[in-house]
Amino acid sequence: MSKKVLYTLEYPVRCSPAILYEFLSTGSGLQEWFADKVDDRDGMYTFNWNGTEDKAELLDKEENHFIRFHWTHSAKDEYFEFRIEKSEVTNQTILIISDFADKKEIKDQSRLWEYQVKDLFHRVGS
Repeated sequence: MSKKVLYTLEYPVRCSPAILYEFLSTGSGLQEWFADKVDDRDGMYTFNWNGTEDKAELLDKEENHFIRFHWTHSAKDEYFEFRIEKSEVTNQTILIISDFADKKEIKDQSRLWEYQVKDLFHRVGS
């Protein structure tokens, strides 16, 4: 089994960090764009897609800046993270997604994130 590698994706967003953070950190926000159904209870998030369930543990967060999750089925050092930054030059909000994948699957995983992020942007009006 090959070791997964960390990769990051960046997307400019036309909305405030506070609004974006709500869509990234709450069960109801994530349910708008990321999964069909999301329950969050005591730092454990349960995601449902077409009847398939997956669980992620909340590892760390800073309001309006980032939230990091760990899929319970993944290696201990793997995570996925949503980070919100402001460009100092343009003052634009930037969404940075960090995730792990096998090297040969990064392109496909990136396309999946891109599809999901398009839905997110539609929801936030960006």
